[in-house]
Amino acid sequence: MNPNNQAFFETFFYQVPDAALKIVVLHARNTLWLNQRRLAALFGVDRTAIIRHFQNIFITAELDEQAVCAPFAQTGLDGKTYPIRFYNLDAIIAVGYRINSKKATQFRLWAYQVLSGFTIKGFVLENDRAQAVTSPGKSYFDNLRDRIRAIRTSEKQCYQKITAIYEECSIDYAQDAVITKEFFRTVQNKLHWAVTGKTAAQIIAERAKATVRHMGLQTWKNAPIGKIVKSDVNIAKNYLAEKEMKALRRIVTMYLYYAENQAARQIPMKMQDWIDKLDSFLQFNEYKVLKDTGAITPEAAKQLAEDEYQQYKTALLLNP
Repeated sequence: MNPNNQAFFETFFYQVPDAALKIVVLHARNTLWLNQRRLAALFGVDRTAIIRHFQNIFITAELDEQAVCAPFAQTGLDGKTYPIRFYNLDAIIAVGYRINSKKATQFRLWAYQVLSGFTIKGFVLENDRAQAVTSPGKSYFDNLRDRIRAIRTSEKQCYQKITAIYEECSIDYAQDAVITKEFFRTVQNKLHWAVTGKTAAQIIAERAKATVRHMGLQTWKNAPIGKIVKSDVNIAKNYLAEKEMKALRRIVTMYLYYAENQAARQIPMKMQDWIDKLDSFLQFNEYKVLKDTGAITPEAAKQLAEDEYQQYKTALLLNP
């Protein structure tokens, strides 16, 4: 496909939410395209910021510049035709992640809806056509699988891996959305409840004991021979036995493989989908699913643990 041939692309107008601004978006090669000027307008930043982000993206080899950029013939004010560099949806999303703005999220959702319309009509995502396209770059779902694999093999904590999936793999992700804040607040409790039948606050309140070895902690920041400090006693994971930690890791690993499989099957997921699927996933694997916030508040658990810690520290001073 020749990107300079006007016959091979269609024009859409994207209405920027909360602004009297429409941006011309091109559809070609089974994806959407914007130039630097339109990207700057879309995200509400200066064009130099867009250029800087792309330089970092290409220098770090996150994306192949030749795969995500193409010259499109555009007519100037003088009536002459000039080749203008455009960037495809993969590149647009990559910049959007760095800017992390509400506008970036809104555009991702709109773009998916536009491309879905073509998919339903049979115009795009056909395997034979996809193979025939020259230099298409990785598809959205290929990049998604790469991100999921990176999360799965990272050194993030179990809970952080789940929230990373939600953040990086929701097509409509919005950092400030109420649903996001609620999910980030409850995901840790959902996992603790599945493994122990207790929320994080309940684990802390019930297992923090000044009179038992290491205050009931199974691990802490300076373990195994370093001192226990106050911050250690307020982390529920520190009280989990080895068997419980292994169960927690298994749940997260299976869920991440599930997420990768969704991407492999090219199934787009929204924020609410990930929340619903986590509960369904736990239920399918016969784990308990948390339905409320638990019987004790995090504030109360923190106070109980710190009171026990003071007693524990006093006992150590009296019996060094």
